[in-house]
Amino acid sequence: MGADEAYRRLLASGSRPHFIGYYVLVMGLQGRPWNDCKGEEKKALRKRFDALCAGFNRSDAKLRADMEQTLSFLGVIERS
Repeated sequence: MGADEAYRRLLASGSRPHFIGYYVLVMGLQGRPWNDCKGEEKKALRKRFDALCAGFNRSDAKLRADMEQTLSFLGVIERS
């Protein structure tokens, strides 16, 4: 699925965006230490992170997560 899609799904579940968490995910999927990201590479990752978060309304994600939790509780959808 890749780091960007995984992080997008994390945001969609209601998690708050945090750049360090994003680049730790990217570095980990590459098998690199989290603190290996520096300079221009880190700037490029920041642009990707900002693009992922742009227009992402956290309240929409929270609403969706709450709705899914309620539907799961009621047995309308499969429990996660």
